[in-house]
Amino acid sequence: MSLIVQKFGGTSVKDAKRLMNVANIVTQKYKEGNDVVVVVSAQGDTTDDLIEKAAEINSNPSKREMDMLLSSGEQISASLLAMAIQKLGCPSVSLTGWQAGFSTTSVHTSARIKDVNPERIRSELDSKKIVVVTGFQGLSKYDDITTLGRGGSDTSAVAIAAAMHADLCQIYTDVEGVFTADPRKVPNAKKLKEISYDEMLELATLGAQVLNNRSVEMAKKYNIELEVLSSLTNKPGTIVKEKVKMEKMLISGVAKDTDVARVSITRIPDQPGIAFKLFSSLAAKNINVDVILQSIGRGDDTKDIAFTVPKDKGKEALKTVEDFANNYDAGEVQFDDNVAKISIVGAGMESHAGVAAKMFEALFEQQINIRMISTSEIKVSVIIAKDDADKAVSAIHNKFFPKAT
Repeated sequence: MSLIVQKFGGTSVKDAKRLMNVANIVTQKYKEGNDVVVVVSAQGDTTDDLIEKAAEINSNPSKREMDMLLSSGEQISASLLAMAIQKLGCPSVSLTGWQAGFSTTSVHTSARIKDVNPERIRSELDSKKIVVVTGFQGLSKYDDITTLGRGGSDTSAVAIAAAMHADLCQIYTDVEGVFTADPRKVPNAKKLKEISYDEMLELATLGAQVLNNRSVEMAKKYNIELEVLSSLTNKPGTIVKEKVKMEKMLISGVAKDTDVARVSITRIPDQPGIAFKLFSSLAAKNINVDVILQSIGRGDDTKDIAFTVPKDKGKEALKTVEDFANNYDAGEVQFDDNVAKISIVGAGMESHAGVAAKMFEALFEQQINIRMISTSEIKVSVIIAKDDADKAVSAIHNKFFPKAT
């Protein structure tokens, strides 16, 4: 007997037909003699619909009340799936995040998991029930409902798998696994049999919307092997684990992120500590900075700095930099949210020269201008115009994964 944790996303449970399909998948594992814990997201566009309902009442609702509202979406999915499983003749019970033992920080709408006490889940499993848990939510020390932010159901599933030492954690989505690019945009994208935690974490962080990056971090920390697969097809997915066979692949994938804004400041003093003062002022506002470009100093002892931030933090970052510019008598501050970050990821590039050049060649052939560049051992990212993003992904993918002739 194995303990299996299965997570199903919003598209997998979006209506009655999909819910019954999921119930069939779950009960099949149960009938094979396994203990099964299921984590579910809200149905389809439920979360977006709830956000719109809140906006109709209050354009600036408190985050606590938003958590109260948004947590209801997963509760609907969990209870309906439990009913569907019971209809198929198997015992089942649905649990909220707090009933399942999730303790979180008190940061509403983006809480972090502090602990999972799976005592109630174990008790229900011991009574031979399939346990359906609401993802994306928990309870703070003040007994307030909290949510984990977008993609939090993935993290919930991995957290349960870690707390209960599960034998397998399956993440069901609307795609058949992890691909070398978004298969909905790049028709010749290839599905990977396996991918390392580090590569998956980079892809998730850089815009690939298959797994939440926090869930990959947790899986790596607790060595939880993940399988990413589709709830709509009966095909093997992609295994995410520590060590993989590279199969001589230079890169594992191309990712696109359009949730990016670029901020630049010119003619700031070229002196020790100036970068620290600039970026500490941004950190104080909880603004994460990604790609950073600094020019060499000028003859008048000034230099320029440009960097990227998440788009939803763009206006706040702009105001912070403008205040900084005024304090240090700097030059012009510019803001551009019509940009995209395109990245390639692959452990193979550590031992192969010319990978970045190959990427840049693909962009040159399409006459796509590069505005900023960032690199690490296993990734290269560039900032380009947003309108060129899809064309860039296709060009780069075709360069590394040529179409069959």
